[in-house]
Amino acid sequence: MPVIRPVRVALGAILLAGGESTRMGTPKPLLNWDGRTLIEYQIAQLQRLPADRIVVVLGARADEVRPFVHRAGALAVINELYAEGRASSVRVGAAALNEETETVIVLNVDQPRPYAVIKRLVDEHRRAKSLITVPAYQGERGHPLIADGSLLPELREVRESTHGLRAVLQRHEAEVVEVEFDTPVVLLDMNRPEDYETARASYFGQHTTEVGR
Repeated sequence: MPVIRPVRVALGAILLAGGESTRMGTPKPLLNWDGRTLIEYQIAQLQRLPADRIVVVLGARADEVRPFVHRAGALAVINELYAEGRASSVRVGAAALNEETETVIVLNVDQPRPYAVIKRLVDEHRRAKSLITVPAYQGERGHPLIADGSLLPELREVRESTHGLRAVLQRHEAEVVEVEFDTPVVLLDMNRPEDYETARASYFGQHTTEVGR
């Protein structure tokens, strides 16, 4: 496997797409989302920011998903330890970004987020010079997580045994900024087929205009 050399970027994105999709029964990155694969949709939203480097972390079924990542113009990296859980993919993604990266977006492919949501979070994060910024809806925190690049060394060390990203949030709780949204799209999470159907109905239904489809 070729060595991925970290490069300095202003805005880097880590898109986690290495899970086994056991409960969904089919690879989540390849689900249909508005006429294209979910992975292509999410990469396109990140490109609109624009993110200077989009790192897509693959694991299970990587050979099937990789062509879609390349076609979308993003960088695919492989997490050989994907079965250990999401934290292992965060480590791999963080390793592909340099410590001098200004801002980092961490997003799961099964939590689709439109450009408008991500842009607002990034803008608020930079305006407030926050360490960590997360979206919220009616008091409940959602995704994606926006982090200052100074946290990359911590992201490279997260472990499932110590609660992964949650541990990073807990360590820096006093410096976490919540951005309140008036749409539950920031809470969408798809694990099962019924979650997928419900998410599509809400995402492309009454909230379509709000979230910037």
